[in-house]
Amino acid sequence: MEEQTKQRLLDKRYLRMARIWAENSYCKRRQVGALIVKDKSIISDGYNGTPSGFENICEDETNRTKPYVLHAEANAITKVAKSSNSSEGATLYVTASPCIECAKLIIQAGICRVVYSELYHCADGIKLLQQAGIVVDLIEIE
Repeated sequence: MEEQTKQRLLDKRYLRMARIWAENSYCKRRQVGALIVKDKSIISDGYNGTPSGFENICEDETNRTKPYVLHAEANAITKVAKSSNSSEGATLYVTASPCIECAKLIIQAGICRVVYSELYHCADGIKLLQQAGIVVDLIEIE
């Protein structure tokens, strides 16, 4: 099988896994999942939610996301930072394209590629990642 086709199949598989991981989120408005993969191994994972020790309620009474809710990418990056792994040169798979705040974290974490399956309402994060020379791929999954 051609290397490019093989990589595309792997990309779709990791995106499906990220989508399943998103189901762990307690957020009602949007559930997002992320995986950090390096050398064909998942070295970290994350989903959007409140910080450790907070109640698992992401929205306020008006159904707005609480300001302290962490995005899936931020959770995956901080999780890898607490481990003995390094995200330098890794690929981030995420169900929704990163916001600008997460894009900054992705750049600083040394992640070299981001694969996502749906566009977040704002493309600023994608633009910043591309400006930093990070490969960004939109791959829609069934």
